[in-house]
This record gives sequence, structure tokens and C-alpha cells, in this order.
Amino acid sequence: MMQYSLKKTFFLLAALVASSTISAQVKPIPVAGKWLYRLDSLDKGLDQKWQQQQFTNSIWLPGTLDDAGIGAPVKVDTTVLSKDIMLHLSRKHRYTGAVWYQRSINLTSRMANALLSLERVIWKTDCWIDGKPAGTQESLIAPQVFKLGPLAAGKHVITIRVDNRKQHDISVNDFAHAYTDGTQIIWNGVIGKMQLIDIGKQVINQVQVYSSLANHSVKAAISLGGSHSGDTYLRAFLLSGKKIVKQTSPTVIQHNQEEISLQVPEAQSWDEFHPRLYSLRTEVIDSKGQVLDARTQSFGFRDINATGNELRINDRPLFLRGTLECNIFPLEGHPPMNTAGWLKVFKTAKAYGLNHLRFHSWCPPEAAFQVADSLGFYLHVELPLWVLTVGKDPKTLTYLEQEAENIIRNYGNHPSFCFWSMGNELEGDFGWLEKLVRKLKQEDNRHLYTTTTFSFQKGHGKNPDPADDYFITQYTEKGWVRGQGIFNTNPPDFKTDYSKALKGTTVPLIIHEVGQYSVYPDLEEIKKYTGVLRPSNFEAVRNNLRKKGMLGLAPDYLKASGTLAVQLYKEEIERALKTKGVGGFQLLDLHDFPGQGTALVGILNAFWDSKGLVLVD
Repeated sequence: MMQYSLKKTFFLLAALVASSTISAQVKPIPVAGKWLYRLDSLDKGLDQKWQQQQFTNSIWLPGTLDDAGIGAPVKVDTTVLSKDIMLHLSRKHRYTGAVWYQRSINLTSRMANALLSLERVIWKTDCWIDGKPAGTQESLIAPQVFKLGPLAAGKHVITIRVDNRKQHDISVNDFAHAYTDGTQIIWNGVIGKMQLIDIGKQVINQVQVYSSLANHSVKAAISLGGSHSGDTYLRAFLLSGKKIVKQTSPTVIQHNQEEISLQVPEAQSWDEFHPRLYSLRTEVIDSKGQVLDARTQSFGFRDINATGNELRINDRPLFLRGTLECNIFPLEGHPPMNTAGWLKVFKTAKAYGLNHLRFHSWCPPEAAFQVADSLGFYLHVELPLWVLTVGKDPKTLTYLEQEAENIIRNYGNHPSFCFWSMGNELEGDFGWLEKLVRKLKQEDNRHLYTTTTFSFQKGHGKNPDPADDYFITQYTEKGWVRGQGIFNTNPPDFKTDYSKALKGTTVPLIIHEVGQYSVYPDLEEIKKYTGVLRPSNFEAVRNNLRKKGMLGLAPDYLKASGTLAVQLYKEEIERALKTKGVGGFQLLDLHDFPGQGTALVGILNAFWDSKGLVLVD
């Protein structure tokens, strides 16, 4: 067996690259910039010459048609305070259908095996390279990746066709926040990283990291490609920051599925108080020690489990103080794809005493997980699903199973990814849901699972389902566990808890969408809308008050309703905190929810900015 000096090891680590689910050996080539585009709402397509003369306009990608002001102008009448205008914020432009995008690139050198990666697209994308088909992708929650094959040095033409029409029935009235005009918008374009990657003779397909604080160990499950003739080796380095903590000796690769294990007696925990992160670099090397492929994965040592009706992390009790994130980003109409945008979300939530975010009927992008990892936030992720007919369409079920695999592959290593639900308030075939949960549990035990985030279906919702590790509800068989079912008949008394309703619960109970106490619109917020969405609902309220000569009372309405909402939220949170057996709460909401009839239920506005109702340092 080969031996390596520590000096050589440090030399090899000097070129460490960022964590990636593709390849770590070759720097990706960005293809962001000016792309030609052509609208194709009638699905006429392009002719087979693939000539750029078919395109007469250009757009900047990453970006959306809404960003560029492309699409039919949306006209709204704010002189009438109607149900339709109060439904949600208004888009300034709208386009639904196919759009062709094309760009020429010049490669300075040959790419042995090229991939095109597009981070976050709605919904279906077809790809061609130099007129040759390169596949179709449909993921709403993971990068869409296309295999282009070998590319010679010189000019190449990339063509993609993005269709933002509904591809699968995942939503009631298009409410699911992965595909909706209610909070984010049904945009067309690409909003994340766009890059070409040469994976060459890729050896490492995937690395999944499983840590155990209790056992002071970390294991990497490594999926390998290609054939191995006994002259390739696997080794790993555990790093804390840039410091090597542990390393393994090279071992001969014998199978396409290999494991590496390390004992780490000095392992330090990851949690909300000490979000310590480690990195595991896995390398495939040849007999001369040359690195053929490598991956670096960030992770944390954290054990999360349910003991009876108590949540525990790292063998300590865990109480979730959470709120929802429903893809509400009023300037862009889509989630941030960089860490800066997510830092505001998580730091604001933390400043108001929270430690938990539930992503309602969607899964956030990589940048959100990275920020949550760094700040010690516990995330609840959901499949892009909010329907009352689970199981009705076999193609949709296949799509959801693929999305679940995408979630594991792309985000499973993040320590912040603690909780996973199959969707919001689901109804339908619970047998299929249970089967899916059990399959995911067996495949990936790093998270706690629940079948649905509450349900109104008879026989469900009031009690845990058989596969549930935890249980999200607004009431049990014995009574309500949130104020909406109590305060209309019993005024808050600041001494009552939910003990009676929790008797007999066998798994941790999380209180569902606590709050929903409306605050009068802050009309000063109108001027904040400088992006793709127009606050026509706020404008209609302002015009209505102006007609009645009451516009000057708006600040008083905001203060009075906001003061009541704060008192009720305070009572809700205190009842949850003092009830033994409650595992936490998920507010609706710390910040406003501008969809579904303009639900201004937040102490903060939709921009995560203060309304002046509660002041924090």
C-alpha cells in the first residue's frame, strides 16, 4: 500500500474546490450572459437549420421574462376593491408557454464529456447542442442537467426550450409554492447558475455523508462510475475549516458502491447554538497518487431523533420555534439564488427568536441550505405537492418520486435539513404516501419524516400516520392545539395550555400554521415594490380609503390591529412553550403572506422588514 507524507497531503489539499454535486476536477465554464430568445406560445418550434436568424431579440440569463418586461402587460383596476384584486400581488407582465433560448460559445480547448447545468427552471426544458438533442428535464427543485458529450474546441450553439406550463398535477388551484402566481410567479427563464462542466472520465458520481455524534463517526457512501481494474484507489480527508482532522489510507476500489468510515473522537456538534461545520474530501487516485476525481462535501455532526413525544438533537430536548417560507420574494418573484438574499431571511428570523423554517410545498435552492447550515437553523422541506387527489395520476407519482431522489442527491448532506414532509394538507391515497415515506427513510435516515403537513381528510390529521416520525396538526381527537379554535369562545387567559389535547400522543407534535391574525395593510409599503410585482391590492385599499375620506386613519388601523395580533401571537407561543409534549410550532406567519386573498398575517411585511409592531435589537 502507498504511503503519503503530511506535506504532500497539504499540497494536494491546496487546490480544494467548492462542494459540488457534479465534478471537482475542472472549473465550470459559466454560460450566463446575453442569450437570444424567441417566444413560441403556439408551439410552432424552430426549423431544423438552427440558424440564429430565427432569433431577433436578446435577454440576459440568469433572469426571467418578467425581469426583462417581456410578455403581455397585466392590466388591473385599482379603483374597485374587489375579491379578484385582493387575491394576490399583480404581475406587471405575464407569459405562459414555450420560449426558445440560444447562445453561441467558443471553447478554447476540447471538453471530453460536457454537461450543461441550469439551476432552477420552471418547468420543462429541452436541450440541443449544435442541433442535436441532449435530453429533457422537469425538476422544479434541483438543477436540470443535460449530457452534451464530447465537444471539440471552437464554436458551439446551445439551444434550450423552456416551457413554463403545468406539467403535472401537483397543486390545488396552483397554490403549491413551487409553481404558483400566488407568492412567487410562474416565470420563464433560468434563475440560478448556468454552466458547462467537463466531467471527463468521471469516476465519482455522488457522495452522501452520514455522521453520528453519538458514535463519533462519519461514513461516506460513494457511488462510482466506470470500470476499476485494481489500479485506482479511494481515500478521504476530514477537515475543520482548512485544518486536516483525520485522513484515511488509500484503499483499492473494487465496486461501484464503496464506503469510507472515520472515527472522530473529538467531533463537535452542529446545532442552533454551535453550528460547527466540517468538510469531507473524497478522492479517487491512480497508482502514482494522481487525483483522478474528487468531491468535497460540507456536513455537521448532529443526531436528530424522536423519543416518545419529544424531539431531541444531540441527546438534548429540541423545541422548534418556527415560521413558514412560502416562496415570498416580492421584488424578483422568485427565491434568491445567492447567500446574500437568504442571510436576510435567516438573520431576521433569528433576531425574532426563531430557530426553524418550514418551506411550504417547495424545496429551497442550495444557497438557502448553506446559510441555514452556517447559522444553525433547522429546516423542514416539502415535496412540491399540495393536492386533494394523491394517487390519481401515475405519471405525477413517478415525477414526485424522482423529485424526492433529487432532494436527497442535491441537499441530503446539509445538517440544517432536519425535517421532511411529503406535502401540505394532502388528501388522497395515504397508502402511497406511507410507502414513499418508508422508502425514503430506508434510503436516507438523516432526517425525520412526516406523511403530510396536516390533513383535513377523514381518518387523518388528528392523529399521526403509521410512518410518521413527527406529527403536524392544528387539533387532535381531544381538542385544539392552536388559538383559532379557542379564542372565539374562550378569551386568552395566559394560564391555559394544551395538555388535555396532547394526552396519548406517541410522537412529537408540531402545531400547524399558528397565528393567522391579520394586520391592516401598511400603505407605506407600496413604495417598496420596485421589481416585477405591483401591490395592486394595497393600491385598491388606499383608493377605497381615499374615496371615503379615511386615508388618514390607515396608520391607526395598522397600529390597532397589529397590537391585537402581537398579543394573540404572544399567547399562542406561550401556550405552546408551557405544554409538555409539544415539539414546537410553525407560525403563519412572522412575515406577511401576500397570496390567497392578501393574508397580511405577519409582524413583519413581505420583505422581512418591520412594521413597527415589535422592536428587536
